[in-house]
Amino acid sequence: MEEKNSISSIKQFWNNATTKISDAWGWFLDQIYLILCKIFGAKRVELVFISFYKVIDKITGAFRARFDTEGEYFTIIRGIYRFGVRVLIFVFFYWFCIETNFLWLCGGMPSIEQLTNPKIAQSSTIYSNDGVELGKFFTENRQTIDSAQMSPWLFKALISTEDKRFFEHSGIDLQSMVGVAVGIFKGGDRGGGSTISQQLAKNLYNTRRSEMKGLLYYIPVVSTIIYKTKEWLTAIRLEQRFTKGEILTMYLNTVDYGNNAYGIRTASLTYFSKEPDKLNPEEAAVLVGLQKGTTLYNPIRNPKNALKRRNTVLQLMAKNGDLTQQQADELSKTDIKLDVNTEVDEDSRGNYFKTALARFVQKWAETNEIDINLYKDGLKIYTTIDSKMQDYGEKAVSGHMRRLQKIFDQEWKGRNPWIYENGQEIIGYIDTVAKRTPIYKKLAQKFKNNPDSIHYYMYEKKKMTKVFVWGKDGASSEEVLMSPIDSIIHYKKILQTGMMAMDPYTGYIKTWVGGIDYDYFKYDHVRQGRRQPGSTFKPILYCAAIDGPLNLSPCDRRTDQPFKKEWIEKGEPKVWEPKNADGVFTYASMTLRRAMARSINSIAAQLSDEVRPATVVEYGRKLGITTPLDPVLSIGLGSSDVSLYELVSAYGVFANGGEHVEPILVSKIEDAKGKVIYEAEVKKRQAISPESAFLMQYMLRGGVEEAGGTSQGLWEYASALFGNGGQAGGKTGTTSNYSDAWYMGFTKDLVCGVWVGGDDRSIHFRTRMGEGSRSALPIFGKFMQSVYTDKTLGYKPGPFPKPGVPIKKNYQNCGGDIGGIMAADTTTTSLDSSNTIQQEIISFPPKEQSNKDTTGKNNR
Repeated sequence: MEEKNSISSIKQFWNNATTKISDAWGWFLDQIYLILCKIFGAKRVELVFISFYKVIDKITGAFRARFDTEGEYFTIIRGIYRFGVRVLIFVFFYWFCIETNFLWLCGGMPSIEQLTNPKIAQSSTIYSNDGVELGKFFTENRQTIDSAQMSPWLFKALISTEDKRFFEHSGIDLQSMVGVAVGIFKGGDRGGGSTISQQLAKNLYNTRRSEMKGLLYYIPVVSTIIYKTKEWLTAIRLEQRFTKGEILTMYLNTVDYGNNAYGIRTASLTYFSKEPDKLNPEEAAVLVGLQKGTTLYNPIRNPKNALKRRNTVLQLMAKNGDLTQQQADELSKTDIKLDVNTEVDEDSRGNYFKTALARFVQKWAETNEIDINLYKDGLKIYTTIDSKMQDYGEKAVSGHMRRLQKIFDQEWKGRNPWIYENGQEIIGYIDTVAKRTPIYKKLAQKFKNNPDSIHYYMYEKKKMTKVFVWGKDGASSEEVLMSPIDSIIHYKKILQTGMMAMDPYTGYIKTWVGGIDYDYFKYDHVRQGRRQPGSTFKPILYCAAIDGPLNLSPCDRRTDQPFKKEWIEKGEPKVWEPKNADGVFTYASMTLRRAMARSINSIAAQLSDEVRPATVVEYGRKLGITTPLDPVLSIGLGSSDVSLYELVSAYGVFANGGEHVEPILVSKIEDAKGKVIYEAEVKKRQAISPESAFLMQYMLRGGVEEAGGTSQGLWEYASALFGNGGQAGGKTGTTSNYSDAWYMGFTKDLVCGVWVGGDDRSIHFRTRMGEGSRSALPIFGKFMQSVYTDKTLGYKPGPFPKPGVPIKKNYQNCGGDIGGIMAADTTTTSLDSSNTIQQEIISFPPKEQSNKDTTGKNNR
């Protein structure tokens, strides 16, 4: 009787359960039916469902034919059958939804291409021309390596710790999952059930990112089931397409090891300063142990936890037979011996050129319609930068600018350096600057129509832990109590600079120093900055006079006397009367060489009028100036803004026989597999005649060789520059009120340019310390001195190469000066000592030549 009651209870329970399941199933099908009708139309969907139910009826008929429909247990058997069929249909439909993202319910799955060629984010590495690593671009600092470059202990530690049945399953370890469930049921800790393949699937193809999410993502429990299903399916596919060894290698290459170290190679170098194939068992155990928690078990931040975790991994290795128990115990007694070498994206030298490099790669990729991610694609970028010369450039800048800043601060002690042309301070200057800052804009948004609150917070002093100052050995930082306004005032008083050196024959940029410290000042004064070049633009004017229609020579003369030009513009009378730097006119007739050497503005103004501004603009373009130039009379005195990058490019023409060579920063780019995807092409064109180039070279030497030349300061570095008959040419530049100081110089091997000034033109020196010869020239001199002193670079001082064409214009036998207070015009030099027109024809530059064997009174 009791048995019958029990059976009756079971029947009732089963009938109730199946009824509820049937109701739920019916509702589910109704909803799917309605959705499909809206998408595909009612008639099409109805036909599909009719076919579906016909199949079901056939299966049901076959089922009924095998059983006694009047039997006592038929109802239960039928219920089980229906339940099983519905489960199978649901599983099939669920799998179909996962695979196809049916009705956008489940989100996407990795494609076959993604599975076959998994894209792991790798850091791109920058190399100098001499093979030194200069820095990296990365979101995840990672470099992938193959299994041969990894210690076997890494694989053993990983399998013992994460998946000891790794070689016995095909992506999903059901036995382990059952063990986990039992452990949870008993209240114990059996560890996670995820296999290495599942973890790799999660690392490679994050199924939880936004593009992988479907409509069911918003249902908490359902979303978790979907995520797990995707990981299981992806793990099975990985096992089908890759060997066990490849899966282990990919896993070690993808995981995060903390401290901005992604992938086993970066982790090994970060924590132990060694390649992964050199790791011993205890070091491998430390890195594998980090997978349980990159912060909790970090050997740098939490050494005690890391030691405990490492020992656990060693014991697991012993339990798995990779170590003997004695070996594990002995290794567990040792301390973790770290050799830390952390790397940060911005922590590399030459970040100014690194930024320029990033712009170049991005522009090149866009132009060629190539999909490149500089921060994830693992590129190898080979630059033309020489690592030693880069260091020398940065040291020259740092050493001189520290000294110059001290002089600048002393000169303006008790006063603010932002002043008008008449010397009066610009009222409200800092307030105007402050309104452009992010902190002011944020406060203005927060305290709308409440200027008092904005003023309060802008002047509220707080502890600032990182404020730029010049230390004893260069740029430093210190902790101070400062308000946002104080900070603006502090930084506006700091002088800035830019420096670039280039091989004029190849166009290879050897040194790129965009400022005094990239951590504090991101603006690049080599390529981004454009300022008035002052007298450093005069050689372009003189080049137009010599190479252009006037066909002048260095021996042609002009008189140093006042120049005045009057004209009518828009109905108003205009006048231009430039003065010389010292405000004095000598009324002497002097050669063009001496006039340029002494940077005589009056003669430059006369030439601008004779040559015509449009011709000067034309020659600016020929020599490589791409910035728009204003065709006005003052252009010859440097009134139009240009970049340092352009001027270095232009001066290279004078050193290279009249050929313009496009500057090159990147020589080659390789992808992550070592395939060359870009190789620089040296772009040359004849800008001016070889004869004009030689004559301009000779003219620019005048700044050093002529009495009163503005480049005389280079004699301070005579032992390095002028030994062995060495020669150098160059030109200083100083704009109105000393706002910009320039020096452009070159030797037979290198062209180098320097700019010094304030962030704004209104910030400048009050005295002649702001001249190019004092503010900019010393950086050129110190840099060149370091280059020529370092014998390992292969550069030796020497004379410029002789011309390879007949020099038909007279440039030596110029005669004496006429009138005024000038002394005799002795334009001969140690190299050019004959009094006849030189007719030697020697290759210029020699084919075997190796580079290694504004407008105001202060415009000068």
